Amino acid sequence: MILGMVSIKGWLDMSYLRACVSIAVAMSLSVIIGAGCDMGPKRIKPPSVNSAAAARAAIDQYDTDKNGQIAGEELDKCPALKSLWSELAARSRGGGEQLPRSGASKNAADKPEGITAEMLQSVIGDWLQMRIGRVTYTCQLTRNGRPLGGAAIRFVPEKFMGAGYPVAEGVTDLSGCGQMSIPGVTPEGIAVGFYRVEITKDGENIPAKYNTESTLGVAVIHAVSGVGAAFNLKY
Repeated sequence: MILGMVSIKGWLDMSYLRACVSIAVAMSLSVIIGAGCDMGPKRIKPPSVNSAAAARAAIDQYDTDKNGQIAGEELDKCPALKSLWSELAARSRGGGEQLPRSGASKNAADKPEGITAEMLQSVIGDWLQMRIGRVTYTCQLTRNGRPLGGAAIRFVPEKFMGAGYPVAEGVTDLSGCGQMSIPGVTPEGIAVGFYRVEITKDGENIPAKYNTESTLGVAVIHAVSGVGAAFNLKY
């Protein structure tokens, strides 16, 4: 489900950002990696991506007002980053222990209103350090609140992730749930990353805003109640 744009009252520094992503991945994702020993399966390597280059490319692509961050209407152009921003905002508003904010500026004018290159580089860098090869991920579709079965789902990596990032696909069952995976690759699962979501169904005219001109996106960093993402299509 794509959350609406929210405002962040607290400064999201890098230590807090890294902790959010690390906890989400550790507790919510099923990570599929090989044992790495001589007698066991080989470790599944994540796609090759340069965190600094990807972060710069994202800013170049979506920061149209050139203020160093992707915010407001700019986030609407990249639903995957909008999803990430909303998730970080929700976590900052939640209860629980607050992590140290070493080095954070106290100047309100310095507080970001959106995704910065530094934030994005930190998120991607943490994925690379954790060496996540595959994650299990389920997508649930409904149409006007009712399960949408037989729909084809494609997770298309955002351009800034790099040309070699794999597309993931899935087909929903009668309950509207589809397991996402990289075609032709075993074991099943998808790469952690930022994706634009495209949904089609044979014999059904699903609006372009859900496929060729999609406004749907996911930041694959965690799953909620066993469902990675849920979308209610209205048409």
